[in-house]
Amino acid sequence: MQTFTRFYGFSVIFTLACLGLGAWYGWESTGTLGGTAAMLWIIVVLSVLEISLSFDNAVINASVLKEMDEVWQKRFLTWGIAFAVFGMRVVFPLAIVAIAAGLGPLETLDLSLNNPTEYERIVSSAHVGIAGFGGAFLAMVGLKFFFDLDKDVHWIDVIERRLSAVAALPAIEIALLLLALWGISTMLPEEEALTFVVAGILGLVAFIAVEGINAYLELREEKARLAGAMVRSGLGGFLYLNVLDASFSFDGVIGAFALSNNMIVIALGLSIGAMFVRSMTIHLVKQGTLSAYRFLEHGAFWAIIVLGAIMLLSARFHIPETITGLIGAILIALSLWWSVRWNRRHPEVVPAG
Repeated sequence: MQTFTRFYGFSVIFTLACLGLGAWYGWESTGTLGGTAAMLWIIVVLSVLEISLSFDNAVINASVLKEMDEVWQKRFLTWGIAFAVFGMRVVFPLAIVAIAAGLGPLETLDLSLNNPTEYERIVSSAHVGIAGFGGAFLAMVGLKFFFDLDKDVHWIDVIERRLSAVAALPAIEIALLLLALWGISTMLPEEEALTFVVAGILGLVAFIAVEGINAYLELREEKARLAGAMVRSGLGGFLYLNVLDASFSFDGVIGAFALSNNMIVIALGLSIGAMFVRSMTIHLVKQGTLSAYRFLEHGAFWAIIVLGAIMLLSARFHIPETITGLIGAILIALSLWWSVRWNRRHPEVVPAG
């Protein structure tokens, strides 16, 4: 119980606050207990859906966060949640509608509150661009993990060992992504194809930019260390995690409209889920779970590649979010089981704790 309170106490308080706000909003907008209860139920379902779809996000976040000092870990949990909750779950959909419909901020907010059906239509119409950007960024995150010459731990050995060897070819993962973008664009109408390819290239550029900033900050910190200065910064990782979290959020925000087209209900439900994902991330880091289960990261990165591929393909084909979440859960569960089996066979090298 103490462990749960330590890692998830704030998330529980945040959840209760969101449900309280949802109850007030439901009563104000419907005036009935039944309408309020129905609204609260959708908020709960959306939060559970977000958590179930984002466990791989928590594992990937933990793999980056474990390299950061405690100060930046706390900043990710506090400052980062403002970006995840307010930025991606509220501002992002509003920005899409404002740009697509040529409306001002106040007009867009009024549309979301008073004409949710039209608001949903405009957000959904931007799906091709979102799929291209988010899918490209996530695909690069996953591919970079496996196209690594220095990688010496392999889960799906027959595939991962070959990918690691092929990494000797410069920018091979970028070439594969560009080919995928071109191939999918050929299945789209001409106007959508251009939007998809441009968005995909921007997603690739965003990944390269974040990686570049991270590399620059690490190089600067290393020079400071060599000069004898104490350096404890995680700004590069912080930026990377927030862009990564945003990419994970794209599909969830669009998919949430299958349950509700009310902006406030969607924001409350997804925000609860986002908060628990961050708490899970900290839990994984503090408990050393990634070190104890050597293939768990692999399962999460395979899930990332699958999610990226599904997002890219969703520009042409409708793929239910349930399938996306199920595939990710299966991959992570298999990697966890494989890790447990490996630990039993090699008890002498299992990390303590």
